[in-house]
Amino acid sequence: MTKPKLLSDAQIRRALPELHGWRFSRGALRCQFKFESFAKALRFVAKVGAMAETADHHPDIDIRYCVVKLALSTHDVGGVSDRDFSLAQAIDRQSEVRNWD
Repeated sequence: MTKPKLLSDAQIRRALPELHGWRFSRGALRCQFKFESFAKALRFVAKVGAMAETADHHPDIDIRYCVVKLALSTHDVGGVSDRDFSLAQAIDRQSEVRNWD
């Protein structure tokens, strides 16, 4: 696997409009997802976990009842890389489907 390249703040801000609801804060891409129930939030986290395992790139995940907060950064490069944008796009595609049942 090719080592990811650290993106500049300007590169990150130019690419952010391609994502839905994500923001750049404290050195990471961050997004919050709200669900109707704790069970649906857990199903979402399980799907994100499976995508992260496939990508070998793991987000920070915070679950508070029906709210899931994700933070993506690439620890190997000390900030946001193209790998973070790829995983965020995959999560966006999955969340558009809303297939949590």
